[in-house]
Formats: sequence, C-alpha cells, structure tokens
Amino acid sequence: MEKRMAKLTIVPTPVGNLDDMTFRAIQALKEADLVLAEDTRTTSVLFKHFDIQNKMQSHHKFNEHQTVEQLAARIRGGEHIALVSDAGTPAISDPGFLLVRECIRQGVEVECLPGATAFVPALVVSGLPNEKFCFEGFLPQKKGRQTRLLELAGETRTMVFYESPFRLVKTLTQFAEVFGADRQVSVSREISKLHEETVRGTLEEVVRHFTQNEPKGEIVVVLAGLKEAKKSKKATIENV
Repeated sequence: MEKRMAKLTIVPTPVGNLDDMTFRAIQALKEADLVLAEDTRTTSVLFKHFDIQNKMQSHHKFNEHQTVEQLAARIRGGEHIALVSDAGTPAISDPGFLLVRECIRQGVEVECLPGATAFVPALVVSGLPNEKFCFEGFLPQKKGRQTRLLELAGETRTMVFYESPFRLVKTLTQFAEVFGADRQVSVSREISKLHEETVRGTLEEVVRHFTQNEPKGEIVVVLAGLKEAKKSKKATIENV
C-alpha cells in the first residue's frame, strides 16, 4: 500500500451549489487521516452528499489559537490533515491562516487546492476594473472602522468587501458618506445559489434598492476606486 504523504491540504468547498466541488477536493477529503472543519454540522452535509466517510474535528476561530501547534506536530509526525471552512477557501476571511503559518514554522508541507471563493465571481460580474483590486474582507464592526474607511478614501483600485445582510444598508450608507453617493458599486448575494443576484449602480441607487428590498444571504460588495470614479465623473461632464 502506497504511503500517504504527511501534509496539510487546504480544501475549498462550494459557496453555494454543491456541484462546484472538484473531483480533486473530494479525493483529498476521502484520503486525509483527519478533516478539520469550521462547523462539523455544515461539513457533515457535504460529506453525506459526496459519500465521504472520514473523521472530523472542529477547527474554528474560537479554538484555533490553542490547537495549531499540536496539529502541525501531528502532521510533522506523519499524518495527512485536510482543512475546510463552511464555504469557500479556508483562510480567506475564515479560519486557517494560523494553522498554515504554524505548519510553515514547523517545516510542514502545505498545499492549497484551487477552488471556490466568493469574491472572484462577484468581482468579475461587477463590470468594474479588475486588473488591479484590493480585497478588504470584513471591515471592523466598531473600533477602527471609520479610520479604515478614511484610509480607503484615496484608494484608486477596485475594492472588495464581505458583509452581513443585516449590516449591508448601513455599510453602503457609510460608503456613500465617505466615498460619495455617486460612486459606482456592485452588490452580489447568494453566489452560485438558486436566488443569486447582482445589483449595480451608484451607492445612492443601491442603498435605495436594498432599503426597499431586504437583503438576504452571503454578500460581496465591489466598490469602484477613486480613479474610476474620476473617469466616470469626467465622462458625465463631457456628455453634457
């Protein structure tokens, strides 16, 4: 029997449609000695769908600080461990970074499979420039939030944010105050799911839309940078 290589495998999982799971990802989850899951209940649904029968252990933001050294040591000792989050690629606004860093510190091999992540489809369908962009993930909810927004006021690249549907209108309203109500924005929700939707327009228009239509599901906000905003303004003036 071929000996399995000791390593940490980062396994992306679908952000919506389970058919987005890759064959390689399924194989990695079946072959691993242990699967670390952000929420074992969520991953159990995935396991059942693809007939994956393997051991799972919880690995989330509340316990990862205490377990990364031990987990990296287990891999160094010969185990193959796979890591998944509830959806998308682990370590992208999800647990995973601390374990990856510790594995590297201990000289453990780390591989990351290509696969689903929510912000790439949202960026592509936004219609905003994507040759250069900055990924901000979730903004601080309280402390440091206004400071970060003011720092981004001069950002010329397209900006990408994750947001909760419960805070979306408030966040877009804050964006309008800092970046200007006429700044172009694209909001995608429920990516790859049945009710996937992308709403594009100025911040003022999109705030109005989601004030009248309660947002639901996972949200990605793609905001035009300052350079693009100046271009749009110039084009508007020239067309008058």
